[in-house]
Amino acid sequence: MARASTKKNKNIYHTTRESLHLTREAASELLETISPERIEKIENERSLPNPDEVLIMAEKYQKPSLCNFYCARQCPIGQQYVPEIKIKDLSQIVLEMLASLNAMNKKKERLIEITADGKISNDELEDFIFIQEELERISITVETLQLWSEQMLATGVIDPEQYRACQNSRKA
Repeated sequence: MARASTKKNKNIYHTTRESLHLTREAASELLETISPERIEKIENERSLPNPDEVLIMAEKYQKPSLCNFYCARQCPIGQQYVPEIKIKDLSQIVLEMLASLNAMNKKKERLIEITADGKISNDELEDFIFIQEELERISITVETLQLWSEQMLATGVIDPEQYRACQNSRKA
């Protein structure tokens, strides 16, 4: 087995590969379409990965959070529109969701008042911005729950076949 890298400040692609105890050569075999040389360039930040490379790494390394990292930090469009999601425990995600939903429940009447006339006046602006921020927190919590689910599916904690079967039965 190759020696472990002593490089400090390894990027997420490097630490993810090493956490799986894979050499670049072994990772290249697992990833099938990404050469060891390309992996080295990505890990040493001499080149950004392409979106399709990130998708392959996320799937084969069983690390869906690589996609969010790429979108939030490396994709020019994503940097503007995609918040970075941090993996959390399910209980923490649920508590954050409930807290945000409770806060929003208290503000829903105010949102109706503000938006009923289709305009936001100066005296409504502060409340409107607060409500927008609360809705963004809810959105991020939903994305966190989705990422948690994807991680559990990728690692087999949640049975993917049973999950898809439940999804399909709900759509029918």
